[in-house]
Amino acid sequence: MPQRITTIIASARTAALGLLAAGVIAALPGRAQESARLVIDAPGLGQHIILDRAALGALPQTEFTTHTIWTEGPQHFKGVSLAALLEHYRIEPDRLDLVAVNEYMVTLEPADIGPVYPVIAHIRNGAPMSLRDKGPFWLVYDYDSNPDFQRETIYMRSIWQLERITAHPAPR
Repeated sequence: MPQRITTIIASARTAALGLLAAGVIAALPGRAQESARLVIDAPGLGQHIILDRAALGALPQTEFTTHTIWTEGPQHFKGVSLAALLEHYRIEPDRLDLVAVNEYMVTLEPADIGPVYPVIAHIRNGAPMSLRDKGPFWLVYDYDSNPDFQRETIYMRSIWQLERITAHPAPR
């Protein structure tokens, strides 16, 4: 077999084994709750914040029940509004990059952030969300409350397994 093909196959096997191991570790009882953390980087503002479930839960909470396109039946979410989180840490970004565990990324500008929605949910239907259940943190909207929240753009922003937010300051 040519060297290039052998290298590609070896790389694919290594990647597959890494994903399998990550899945096994994430599925261990209590693992998602123990390692649940949200990192907020605001390099231009000199801030690096690491929040666990307790820290996120200590901020003002928003609760609502809504339907999503990813789940069946009504879902009850509890979490902190993104606006409240930014205000609490005095972060005024020109843009936010939100990144999931699988490196899926969405970008939000200040105009995309309302006073209540989106919400960084950490509780769904009364329980902490596991990695398997789109947790530990999921950026959600009350999709039933406003037809504007039922657009493809909003669905694409509804990032689950959220682990990192990078705030970029406005150019000076």
